[in-house]
Amino acid sequence: MAVGVPASPTPFRIYNAKTTPYVVLVCLIAASGGLLFGYDIGITGGVTAMPAFQQRFFPDVYRQTHDTSGAVSMYCQYDNQLLQLFTSSLFIAGLLSSLVASYTTSRWGRRATMLMAGVAFCVGAALTAGAVHLSMLVVGRISLGVGVGFANQAVPLYLSEMAPPQMRGGLNIMFQMATTIGILAAQLVNFGTHRLSDYGWRISLAGAGVPALILTLGALFLPDTPNSLLARGYASSAEAVLRRVRGVEDISVELTDIQEAAKIAANAGSRWTTIFKRQYRAELTMAIAIPLFQQFTGINSIMFYAPVLFSSLGSGETTALMQTIITGAVNVLATVVAIVVVDRGGRRMLFIQGGIQMGLAEICMAGLIAWNFRAGAGPLTNPMAIGIIFLVCVFTSGFAWSWGPLGWLVPSEIQPLETRSTGQAITVSTNFVFTAVIGQAFLTMLCNMQYGIFLFFAGCVAIMTVFVICFLPETKGVPLEEIVDLWKQHWFWKRFTDGDDRSPKDAELAAVKPSEAPATPEKAVPAPANGNGVSSDCYYTI
Repeated sequence: MAVGVPASPTPFRIYNAKTTPYVVLVCLIAASGGLLFGYDIGITGGVTAMPAFQQRFFPDVYRQTHDTSGAVSMYCQYDNQLLQLFTSSLFIAGLLSSLVASYTTSRWGRRATMLMAGVAFCVGAALTAGAVHLSMLVVGRISLGVGVGFANQAVPLYLSEMAPPQMRGGLNIMFQMATTIGILAAQLVNFGTHRLSDYGWRISLAGAGVPALILTLGALFLPDTPNSLLARGYASSAEAVLRRVRGVEDISVELTDIQEAAKIAANAGSRWTTIFKRQYRAELTMAIAIPLFQQFTGINSIMFYAPVLFSSLGSGETTALMQTIITGAVNVLATVVAIVVVDRGGRRMLFIQGGIQMGLAEICMAGLIAWNFRAGAGPLTNPMAIGIIFLVCVFTSGFAWSWGPLGWLVPSEIQPLETRSTGQAITVSTNFVFTAVIGQAFLTMLCNMQYGIFLFFAGCVAIMTVFVICFLPETKGVPLEEIVDLWKQHWFWKRFTDGDDRSPKDAELAAVKPSEAPATPEKAVPAPANGNGVSSDCYYTI
């Protein structure tokens, strides 16, 4: 039996659904929450490279970057723990706030949590743009972190629950698309403000208020998801929303599945103890492993510190910012590829291909930098600089159509309703823990490991690619409430799901006496084999 592939074809229910303009619109509005995350990632490196910002808040860094004696290695110019704390403080706050957001998404819904995210981000943008001392700057970053934590908790869940199953991958990746657009927008803002010596950094930081307002105003007009409404007891509202987003009158099959999932969730007990039960071992592992691996690709090291990295390797400030914009544009375009491919080629294929591409790019990057700086050579020559930029773009594109969007999509779709909010909180928390670790440690690692840091990340990419091959089943096109059936057939995870009756289909069949059970489930369809044993074009009527 192939590793990671179910033992036999699994029939899934047919959902009567259309991809309506309304569902696309609400998903686009919700996905704007990614702009918050992306803008902050993109703005940080450019602002920390601005001399006026360094002089005001980090004078030691300013002295190191303007040292002409050669006493400070190019790899170590930005090695400063306070500077790295400025970057990582947002993610520490995001980590803690995501745990609170787990409660709000369950108790008050996905929409209310997105609204809270927008308000917190508005406050953070105002504090950082108006900062007059380091403590005010860090408090502002913490408020931004609260906004990012709430948005990253609620938005992927909202998109996965609102999207029709045959379009769930593409619509969920709109969150990552918004993230990449936010990164590119921030890089363009930095390029336009870096020459405004006294206040350019303030304009860059104030720009965070724009995506914050978009999400805040948009959340006021969004409906909550049918899954969340049913779980909170609003049955009639849930039915009305589901009928509108599916664009059909007959929603009985999907509504029944959600109702059964809500009953299971209501009887599951404490949210924070349920997910640690044996039968949820696969979901818990993926909630931790996927975001952890996502950070150890090395992507945020490049996105946070791209201007700093290029500057450290010998580019001037303006050139470094321009090089960063190039990588940001590649990031956006490659995410479009993911949107087009993910519901056709599947999740596993993108994970594996992207991992191979990123690993090879990092190995080549390490080799070029090592060759250029051999025997005390100076800054990058023009051919070397072009080669590094090309490899960074190869690496970035591989991430943008694989581990970038799928790192949010897959954890949000694999959780059953009873662990969905908690599982997403664990995913966001894990992501932020290791984002903070990498953000706090990268410049020190660059100083000490030099080109070897890229070999370190390449090794991590190899490990996580093998993990996907062995342990992640294909979820393309499978209804949210029936993904649990994939674990029951997986060569490894099935040992934890013996006697598990969590899926709505199992609950329905369990209520039928053996003598009355039909030979073939009434709502099942036969399916030819593909990556997960099921054909993606036979699940739904459109």
